[in-house]
Amino acid sequence: MKVCLKIVLLLLACQGIHAQDVFGKWKTIDDASGKPKAIVEMYQKSGKIYGVIQKVLEKGEEDAVCEKCNGELKNKPIVGINVVRGLVKNGDTYGDGKLLDPENGKEYRGKVWLNPDNPDELMVRGYVAFFYRTQIWHRVKE
Repeated sequence: MKVCLKIVLLLLACQGIHAQDVFGKWKTIDDASGKPKAIVEMYQKSGKIYGVIQKVLEKGEEDAVCEKCNGELKNKPIVGINVVRGLVKNGDTYGDGKLLDPENGKEYRGKVWLNPDNPDELMVRGYVAFFYRTQIWHRVKE
């Protein structure tokens, strides 16, 4: 019985640890309308953090393409585009990478971190010079 209890506690602890990281699926919210826009899956590759659009949530935009993007992303489907690229862990934040806004095709320096008061909120900040904008993404619970 004690072994079974220890296993259950270990599994619960591991689940709690997993819930405290940036990996997984996040719902993005439109700044202007407050409506959900997309589901982005955050993952790690070669020690860096990336976020790929898994699904567009806006009605009529499910098959949208990145018309304003440059280079190889121009006119590519929004679904499948990495909007978070190459972030590196630095303490409780991930930074020194790029964020892409497919709506305007612009790329920004960026960083992300979990809201310390609510680990189901991901703070996503893009920079232009010393100006910045922060969005709050919400964890998708499966």
